Amino acid sequence: MIGRRLVNGVESSAISVDDRGLQYGDGIFETMSAQDGRVRNFERHMERLAEGGRRLGIPVPDPRLVAEECARALAGLGAGSVKLTLTRGPGPRSYRPPAEPAVTRIVVSSAPKPRNDPEDGIVVRLCETPLGLNPRLAGIKHLNRLEQVMACAEWSDPAIAEGLMSAVDGRIVCATAANVFLVKGGRLLTPAIRDCGVAGVMRGLVLEAARELGIVAEVVDVRIDDLGAADEVFLTNAITGVRPVGEILGMRRYAAPGDATRALLERTSRAGA
Repeated sequence: MIGRRLVNGVESSAISVDDRGLQYGDGIFETMSAQDGRVRNFERHMERLAEGGRRLGIPVPDPRLVAEECARALAGLGAGSVKLTLTRGPGPRSYRPPAEPAVTRIVVSSAPKPRNDPEDGIVVRLCETPLGLNPRLAGIKHLNRLEQVMACAEWSDPAIAEGLMSAVDGRIVCATAANVFLVKGGRLLTPAIRDCGVAGVMRGLVLEAARELGIVAEVVDVRIDDLGAADEVFLTNAITGVRPVGEILGMRRYAAPGDATRALLERTSRAGA
């Protein structure tokens, strides 16, 4: 269920047809969890938004304005999510960005979706659609998500919760809308986000929680064989949190949630509340 929609601070569902976000995917976004009308981990989301704006040369609004509009969008909704989208705004027909962009700011709130994760963990699959390599875009949440769209089109079985995506060189990088973690030999491993993928807010929280819990955490290159040899696998996302994986379809089943996954889930569920 969609809550409220604000475009440049005004309740609306319309943007200009020549908006560069629509024409070229020229923009960035943040999808944030909310509880009791308050965005969780807001500062972390604003830090990543600022980095995305810096890299793409898109001016970002004052976080105080964003916080005020998020609160307006969440009014009467309480819990759920709020998505902030910034585009470079309307412009002439040209790939060349305008020297002084008129940024479009979109805030949309949504009610929480029902969770139906099984107690023994979610089922995921390996996607065929690869992620292209571009270090200048790695880590940020830019609007160009066609690779994820194509990956999600690969299956329709509702029993499959997510798909794992590899870079063109075969490294496991992420899920379509989540980061990936493995527990192997007592160590926590997560793929390096250096030339593709998104550096999720919840990913950062999990790495911090691991240090607090005394769990050795490493950012490494992950291969498919590493998934097969892992003791535990889980996914992270700002909205869904930590999701234990019970099975990688056609490859491996896990006893989920494992001890490390459970401890990290409990620690991060309190973060940013």
